[in-house]
Amino acid sequence: MKAFIVGVVIGIFIVPLSVYFYFSSGRAPAATGDDPLPFEKQLAKAALRAHIDREMPSSVPIPANEETFRAGARVYGDHCAICHASPGTEQGPIAKGMFPKPPHLFRGKGVTDDQPGETYWKVANGIRLTGMPAFSQALSATQMWQVTLMLANADKISDSVKQELKPPAAPAGRYSKNKP
Repeated sequence: MKAFIVGVVIGIFIVPLSVYFYFSSGRAPAATGDDPLPFEKQLAKAALRAHIDREMPSSVPIPANEETFRAGARVYGDHCAICHASPGTEQGPIAKGMFPKPPHLFRGKGVTDDQPGETYWKVANGIRLTGMPAFSQALSATQMWQVTLMLANADKISDSVKQELKPPAAPAGRYSKNKP
């Protein structure tokens, strides 16, 4: 019995020390191009899902109409398109260098199958360790709801909203690929 207790005590100290050594010695993946740890995605998704389910708003305080969608498209163009891209465009170099990659919100379902409260929560609070920032300090609650509702209805938006989402033409300049 004494040997069992000694083994348990050693196990209680050796396992945490081994984990600490693994991370502090630089062996754990830390670069965006590294493969994720086993179960990293599952654990992160489970924690995020539980947190959002507990905190997301259950009602939407503004109407889901054309005016809201156009305003949301402007917010999206100013704050979101740099990582998530605009309809019909590819994600840029910032998005390509991120881990995990930001979703392209105008391909496939995007977030049209998510509850608006979930998308609002993500916009307002960001998502830890993903590069998704919290916009609650930069945008008003109305602006966050506008972009949320536009994205929730991205599969139904009008041509005028799609026009708002078109990225502006890039000016030729120092960073242009056409310049020698």
